[in-house]
Amino acid sequence: MGLLLDDAVIIKLSEKEEEPTIITVNCPDKTGLGSDLCRIILFFGLTVTRTDMSTDGKWCYIVFWVIGKQVTRWSLLKKRLMGACPSYYSLASGISYYRAELQPPKPSDVFLLKLCCHDRGGLLYDVTEVLCELELTIERVKVSTTPDGKVVDLFFVTDTRELLHTNSRKDDACFHLKLVLGDVIISCDIEMASPEVTACSQGPSFLSDAIAEEMFDIEMLDKRQDDCTAFNCPSITMDNLLSPSHTLVQIVCQNHKGLLYDVMRTLKDYNIQISYGRFTTGGKSNGEMDLFIMQADGKKIIDPSKQNALRSRLQTELSRPLRVALISRGPDTELLVANPVELSGKGRPLVFHDITLALKKLNTPIFSAEIVRYEVGDREWEIYRVLLDEGDGSSIPKKKIEETVWDMLMRWE
Repeated sequence: MGLLLDDAVIIKLSEKEEEPTIITVNCPDKTGLGSDLCRIILFFGLTVTRTDMSTDGKWCYIVFWVIGKQVTRWSLLKKRLMGACPSYYSLASGISYYRAELQPPKPSDVFLLKLCCHDRGGLLYDVTEVLCELELTIERVKVSTTPDGKVVDLFFVTDTRELLHTNSRKDDACFHLKLVLGDVIISCDIEMASPEVTACSQGPSFLSDAIAEEMFDIEMLDKRQDDCTAFNCPSITMDNLLSPSHTLVQIVCQNHKGLLYDVMRTLKDYNIQISYGRFTTGGKSNGEMDLFIMQADGKKIIDPSKQNALRSRLQTELSRPLRVALISRGPDTELLVANPVELSGKGRPLVFHDITLALKKLNTPIFSAEIVRYEVGDREWEIYRVLLDEGDGSSIPKKKIEETVWDMLMRWE
């Protein structure tokens, strides 16, 4: 009869602090399931130290060894992982999850959170932290500071719990924001964002040609590669001789936060199926993967051009999963962070959270901030644009800001 729903995800908590917690996922398979699971694990701030995965094309078995935190909400994590697993009943009804033409899920409703506050240090990070704890995903944001020292925040958010249309959920969100922000909060309001308002929030493309070339030109990026903006180039080899039905992809690269997710989302975008895979890390310094993959048609990747395309994309995504740049706009300094968007429309989670946390640790005030989408070639990017407030006369070297933001995004605390 198959597994009971609660048995699809089993979490065995570690008995000792230095030992990993083991997460077992046993459910019907679908292309991109590994990416969806890794994204959830990354959102909860867990470090993956080892992974084993296998599938027969209909059913998959995945084991994650992860390092959690004292504040990790394991029961909520289990609920979110189960929500990403296809239902056993869908498999029994004969639905195939390896069909590229399957309809994407219905987009979540977008809500507009309007906050007006008296400005203070770390305000934007504190708001972002509360929204993350409430499972409200920030899709767009517009933050501005008025001449009289007030901050107007417009957050376009979606609700993982899908309850933000209810008054109780709205009241709960505002209550938690008021609890954390205290006397600095002036007003808090949440309403459904109309299509017209949502469209206006996306705004026009604002990057100049020079900035776009600096952030997205791979040849230029390779010339400027250094410790704060890039990892060492990963080694990626492909072999079609070892398996009669699969292409073996072997990856050796510097480890970073979200490494497994970066590989899984890339394969998902290429509609690649993983029949068997193993991921191990040597601590925080390196990671190794062996992946037996095939195309959506069930065949190896024989075409050299397809192999080169996949290898090139993996090398790009693993050596520079995000783009960070600090530019001068006259007397002002602007921080730009580019986050690649999956074909499903999702980007790496917690990017805005990590940016604001890094700037809070540097005691660098934020004058304004916004998130927009920007297309480069055939790819869509989430662009985080943060204008730094340097009116107090303090001057932190640009390299120090870039290093701190990059470390927060890509490395461990």
